[in-house]
Amino acid sequence: MEDFYYGRLRPNELVKPNDPEFQKINQKITESMQILKEYFSEEDFEQVEKLFDLQSDSNSLQSALSFIQGYRMGALMMIGVFNGEKESMQKGSGVD
Repeated sequence: MEDFYYGRLRPNELVKPNDPEFQKINQKITESMQILKEYFSEEDFEQVEKLFDLQSDSNSLQSALSFIQGYRMGALMMIGVFNGEKESMQKGSGVD
């Protein structure tokens, strides 16, 4: 809880994908970047890198927004569960 309070909680840094498909895709990206580096001039390749950086930033923002939305949905589900339990306990006990 202390890490959460001080803003040190970063779940994305804890994820270490070991899915072989993920690793295969990253290897293909690395190989493609190397080919582009050899094909383009230094200035052109810098533009390609900037484009990839922007795409990465966009993906990170989308991921964060998806995480937030999922967290909110989970919290709303928990509220529904607790409200439902309270209602059923009140009905079962005869208290209205």
